[in-house]
Amino acid sequence: MKKLVVFDLDGTLAESKSPVDAEMAGLLRDLLAVAKVAIISGGDWPQFEKQFLSNFPAEDLSGLSLLPTCGTKFFHFEAGWKPLYSEDLGADEKRRIIDALEDAFTRGGFHPEQVWGQVIEDRGSQITMSALGQQAPVAAKAKWDPDFTKRKLLKTFLDETIPDFSVRMGGATSIDVTRQGIDKGYGIRKLRDRLGIAIEEMIFVGDALFPGGNDYAAKEAGVDSIRVRDPEETKRIIETIIACLG
Repeated sequence: MKKLVVFDLDGTLAESKSPVDAEMAGLLRDLLAVAKVAIISGGDWPQFEKQFLSNFPAEDLSGLSLLPTCGTKFFHFEAGWKPLYSEDLGADEKRRIIDALEDAFTRGGFHPEQVWGQVIEDRGSQITMSALGQQAPVAAKAKWDPDFTKRKLLKTFLDETIPDFSVRMGGATSIDVTRQGIDKGYGIRKLRDRLGIAIEEMIFVGDALFPGGNDYAAKEAGVDSIRVRDPEETKRIIETIIACLG
């Protein structure tokens, strides 16, 4: 019997940097009635608040766990959202990662005609590069690297220059860098320890469940995983899970 369903956010529960829609929010509320739910995303806590919590009014949130920045942070609801840990990078680590990202972008010859907002963002426990900027429109992001070719090249460069860090591709244009071993697999194990739920009793749902994708570490942790194309497919998966567990 599965007791915990873990989701990615961007590309799985919602379009990139967009809020979850009313249908998805309703399905997740229904799912919370039959299982615990967790969300692990490359986005930082403010993005969770804007993209998810602002559109998810629910009376009882005790069964919901939120893990920003690929599981390098963990928030649980106990009379309010409280951080349980944050695996923050040191100043020297951040500088090395940022320098490597800038160098990889230059080596790859990627010079977008337009960017929207910050390209490299310090999220405390994670450094994220969004090739077109953090505020780029969904349509522009969807066209930039639909087959991950550009980011696979960037990851190759980064694996050479900062091999002691974990480099993952996620979202539509992003690359997430954390300490080695501090990733979604780490978050899965923290969920196991915190909630007392065995990995065999979990399901993970995400759109980047391929080698190098930022969901792949969850699969490597041993969770039964379901790869989805988009939020619409996720909705059908949630309906099926509710029918099986209800």
